[in-house]
Amino acid sequence: MPSTLVHVAFAGLLAAALLRDDDFTRGAVAAVLVAAAVPDLDAFFSTVVVGAHRSLGHNALLPVAAAAVLLYDTRVREVSVLYARYGARGPAVAWTALAAFAVAGVGLDYVTNGVNLFWPIHDQFYTLNGKLSLSSTRGVVQTFVDLTPERVRTTETLHYSTGVDPTPGAEKRSVERVFPVVWSGWQLLLVAVSAAVLTVRGRRAAR
Repeated sequence: MPSTLVHVAFAGLLAAALLRDDDFTRGAVAAVLVAAAVPDLDAFFSTVVVGAHRSLGHNALLPVAAAAVLLYDTRVREVSVLYARYGARGPAVAWTALAAFAVAGVGLDYVTNGVNLFWPIHDQFYTLNGKLSLSSTRGVVQTFVDLTPERVRTTETLHYSTGVDPTPGAEKRSVERVFPVVWSGWQLLLVAVSAAVLTVRGRRAAR
């Protein structure tokens, strides 16, 4: 399970790749990093709303709605609120932050152990997982699209353990609360690379 730190590290790489030098400020980068961490805030609601974690903040409806608002403000509205207040940097940072929310925040969990993609319209957790290979005897082999029936996972049948809400229902006093930081080599590598890339990019932008 990717920790919030891993989500933020992924967003750092997106910020380094998408923001122009003029837009690459500490405030802009901070906005992008925070956007990637926002989906994980739904863990704090799981103690009062059953299945809120990976549902309330981890769905496709939020980024789609945000994209519609940004499109209206930047393409349809006569005077963009973002542009009027922040200049050309405003829309650029907003779109990058939205990408961080959707890709680094929701998307990373979608491809690991699942999100409630269409909640609250449709209550079911989905995971994009599989493999694609070329075989000398079988040709193209893929398992991303699997038409065999599987057990449907909903907010009533699936609970994602977090440090805030380790188990379903009331917690025992002795319950262990685990807050993940990095749980694998690739996660540690991603965090280290993101920190290095942001540092180098920041120095270049400051010249």
